Amino acid sequence: MNVTLVLAAVIGVGLGGVALANRGSSKAPDWQSPVAGATASGSTVNKPESATVPSITLSATGDIMMSSAPNGLPPNNGEGFFDPVRKSLASDLVMGNLEQPLSGDTGASKCGSPPQPNCFAFRSPPSYAKHLADGGFQLLNTANNHAKDFGSAGYRNTIEALEGAGLKYTGAEDQVTIVETKGVKVAVIGFSPYAGANNLNDLTHARQIVKQAKGTADLVVIQVHMGAEGSTKNHVKPGTENFFGENRGDPIKFSHAVIDAGADVVIGHGPHVLRGMEFYKGKLIAYSLGNFAGGGHTLSKDGILKYAGILRVTLTKNGKYAGGKFLSTYLNGDGLPTRDATNERGRGLVKDLTSADFPKTGATIGDDGTIKPSA
Repeated sequence: MNVTLVLAAVIGVGLGGVALANRGSSKAPDWQSPVAGATASGSTVNKPESATVPSITLSATGDIMMSSAPNGLPPNNGEGFFDPVRKSLASDLVMGNLEQPLSGDTGASKCGSPPQPNCFAFRSPPSYAKHLADGGFQLLNTANNHAKDFGSAGYRNTIEALEGAGLKYTGAEDQVTIVETKGVKVAVIGFSPYAGANNLNDLTHARQIVKQAKGTADLVVIQVHMGAEGSTKNHVKPGTENFFGENRGDPIKFSHAVIDAGADVVIGHGPHVLRGMEFYKGKLIAYSLGNFAGGGHTLSKDGILKYAGILRVTLTKNGKYAGGKFLSTYLNGDGLPTRDATNERGRGLVKDLTSADFPKTGATIGDDGTIKPSA
């Protein structure tokens, strides 16, 4: 199957991420690590040979729903929606899972009229694409179960809105979005179990598209909407997960398969709760990053459903994991993403889940949020 390459314009954010993070403040970003080779006294030591290999830092979030138009809109019609987390998001490439259309009412809600019971269709005005851009996002994943809540027309409106705001996107079947930053070409591929997207249950095709992407880019990043959802679905177990009669994939089997095919990091979302992280063949898998944004009474703020986080991963141009960090967030009373810098409750959840589900391969998560392979 031929792969359509969506060539993104070069994102000039090598220093822009840091500049954005420090706007209006002299304080360094709360994710920033000491300069490689620097000692406590400020002197330098000899750098290892690997330090000469170019590297980039990616940041990613879980599920994003900004409103439930027309009546469930956030304060100030979404202006400043991501301001509380903007500094923490800033990196060379900022990604999120956009789990709703940016569209007017197309008259084609998946829930029908009147709405079917236990059916949920959400949308935000197309103008909300600007809020994503203002927050620092650069690429959005659309491979999920809400992208077409208002039909194909709603999806087309979403793409038009994203393009109008200068944002890249991925998630359609056979779509590989390539972004170049700091001289490193990054291919991002979105997967889900839904029609029109790359099917996470078709491992043959998944391997094929990843291999083809690897032949075109330096790095391959996987965005995947997988797994059953709800407050009791925070553990990762071997085998297929089903929910509402849908095959939501085998998260472990899928993640390992795409890494075997050449993927460098797997970023999961969909369960609406945080899940653990593991390393497989030196590559990080984050099985779910939780509910990042739920404005307008869209995503639940009950119990552990309110906790999420920002994943930061640094990769060298040749695909080596060079470091990572997890920054906790939570949904405030209006459903807006808010840093949980004092308590870091999301970090604690991920740490406990990782220990329980991946005793041998789980990531080691430090008290400062650093993510390292297990010893």
